[in-house]
Amino acid sequence: MSKNKTCYLPEKRGKVGGQAVLEGVMMKSGDNVSLTVRKEDGSMVTKNSKFVAFKTRSSLFSIPVIRGVVNFIDSMRLSFSTLGESAEMMGIDEDMGDSKFERWLSKTFGDKIMNAIMTVAMVLAVVLFVVLFFWLPTFLTNLLEMLTGDLGMWKSVVEGAIKIGIFVAYLSLVSLMKDIRRTFEYHGAEHKSIFCYEAGKELTVENVREQSRFHPRCGTSFMFVMLALSIISGMFIPWHNQLLRVICKLLMLPLVMGIGYEFLMYAGKHDNFIVRVLSAPGLWMQRITTREPDDSQIECAIASLKAAMPEEFPPEAAEEAEAEKAEETEADETENSEEK
Repeated sequence: MSKNKTCYLPEKRGKVGGQAVLEGVMMKSGDNVSLTVRKEDGSMVTKNSKFVAFKTRSSLFSIPVIRGVVNFIDSMRLSFSTLGESAEMMGIDEDMGDSKFERWLSKTFGDKIMNAIMTVAMVLAVVLFVVLFFWLPTFLTNLLEMLTGDLGMWKSVVEGAIKIGIFVAYLSLVSLMKDIRRTFEYHGAEHKSIFCYEAGKELTVENVREQSRFHPRCGTSFMFVMLALSIISGMFIPWHNQLLRVICKLLMLPLVMGIGYEFLMYAGKHDNFIVRVLSAPGLWMQRITTREPDDSQIECAIASLKAAMPEEFPPEAAEEAEAEKAEETEADETENSEEK
């Protein structure tokens, strides 16, 4: 059956989500979080944990639009923690070791200096984000208007097009990095395994491999929807003061984020003409942020998904299936050796 004709089960949609990490995949279902990483020796290691989301702490956080902002904060919390855990599980910190300067800083200032460095790094990242996606598009649009004359009602559309261009260029450049490219391959494995589960098929490498790597509920699609919504919201923000415009766009960001989240959740559970048209740009962007995975990467995604849903995939059953598979492989090897 082709990818486009696969029928997905409504009751399974939205039950599990994931994220690609360093040489692995994180899957989340409810409060269950599972992180599976492929180590340098080829073995897989899985870590299970619980994640208590902010949205469960108050009924206010479940209100449409508001829940989108809260979910974004939860996603950032979970993303940062799983990225750090994946590095630890791979043993990157131990392999690299600390330099003499790093050991001196740690000994002299303790954890305070490291926390300060992390804070400065996060602040710089936020500043870079604001400059690239808020200030620069407005500046370039004003510059273009000086050269071409009054853009009128098209001014916000031009600004949005520049913003999208910057976003696409950024993703294209980082995708050239070897480590990022491998992460994008794990991203593809994550999408394929979730699609396989949502189709109600057995989670095997063969079944997962045939699925699409483009998922409408992906964070890439969310970012693109936010960019599209920012074009619409930008039409209602004055242009006479560039700094004021940037501030207004930042203040409107939670609203844009909340609306984008609602659309993404709707798109993840429905399949109709309007959803397909509105989701198309985000799915096109996934041609950059996802790559076709190999079988070992698919195995990581499957292991993580099953571990995140122990009710549907009991660990004992998985162990028995692995043992049966090992016995079959051993029997095949013995039979082949006897024939020789």
